[in-house]
Amino acid sequence: MIIRSLLDTDLYKFTMMQVVLHQFPAAEVEYRFRCRTSGIDLAPCLDAIRAEIDALCELRFSEAELDWLRSLRFMEPDFVDFLGLFRLNAKYVQLGTAPDQNGGIELIVRGPWLHTILFEIPLLAIISECWFRHLQPQPDLSTARARLRDKMAMLKQFGDDACRIADYGTRRRYSADWHDELIVMLADTLGPRLAGTSNVRHAMIHGLTPLGSMGHEYLQACQALGPRLRDAQSFAFDRWAHEYRGDLGIALSDTYGLDAFLRDFDLYFCKLFDGARHDSGDPFVWGERVLEHYQQMRVDPTSKSLVFSDSLTIPRILELNRRFRGRTRLAFGIGTNLTNDAGPTPLNIVIKMVRCNGQPVIKLSDDPGKVMADDPSYLAYLRQVFDVPASERT
Repeated sequence: MIIRSLLDTDLYKFTMMQVVLHQFPAAEVEYRFRCRTSGIDLAPCLDAIRAEIDALCELRFSEAELDWLRSLRFMEPDFVDFLGLFRLNAKYVQLGTAPDQNGGIELIVRGPWLHTILFEIPLLAIISECWFRHLQPQPDLSTARARLRDKMAMLKQFGDDACRIADYGTRRRYSADWHDELIVMLADTLGPRLAGTSNVRHAMIHGLTPLGSMGHEYLQACQALGPRLRDAQSFAFDRWAHEYRGDLGIALSDTYGLDAFLRDFDLYFCKLFDGARHDSGDPFVWGERVLEHYQQMRVDPTSKSLVFSDSLTIPRILELNRRFRGRTRLAFGIGTNLTNDAGPTPLNIVIKMVRCNGQPVIKLSDDPGKVMADDPSYLAYLRQVFDVPASERT
């Protein structure tokens, strides 16, 4: 059994889920799977994936897990009580072969947002681990251990004491067992240089800080849930602030591209939110532009945080740290390169929301390869509304 706890997911799934319960409980959504890695055929893994999904849907939150969630000051009692009754339901998942699809399978999750939001991360972790079990029935983690030791040594040797990393690698990890071992190695070796983890189960077990705020699906859903499309991003930020009243104040910046983000991230939001997260495009350009924006808004950049989380490696983290240290607060969330560097090529897989309340929803991104749209006319309309040239996002 790959997923042994419903806490084995990213914190931001719970923080978004609480907003859904309180503000959008009737929303209906659809998610679709995509494998961006060429030459992959996941069809031989279908039976194993189905069995893992059935096992996932038997899980419930334990009382100890619920008590730990209650200890987080931003988790409301009624939400944790709801989780005490919650379980995932396989009826919302459609899985089958799709020879013409990249990856050889079709995976659709469709149903109430409140009851489907927790599927994404465990499903991706299941698919990734089933694939690597198929490739390597007898896994050898010696390469993974050696590479991790090298990364930790590099961080300690060249990074200053304030250069800290966080584990963001649940969704595309090599295996759950390797993730367990890796967290212990990181905590024992890095000490305070390990800022925390996005994985809620590991945060609970190892006494680490759970990290995360909002994801793209939340801002995408607001395309259908807000008063008008042009205000979808501002509406999302406003509803988030209404829910958390100053907690979890990191705004995701690339759902509509950086230009649109900076237009919407006015003085009010600059002061209200603690910082912004980078997840696509050139991180150096992004950092310079966000810091310049704070200065234009007459907000002290050193009082704010830049969170980098897009395809990070230790050398890239050290470069970013050298560029921006002393100019702002910095945070680095490292994912696949941390939890799936065991030898075989990791899968570049995603599950993205594509519809909300029957309407198409799209993430434009600052990386053309991350755009996932099944409605070209709506994509063109969204570009027009947010003034994003088609040539930059195709």
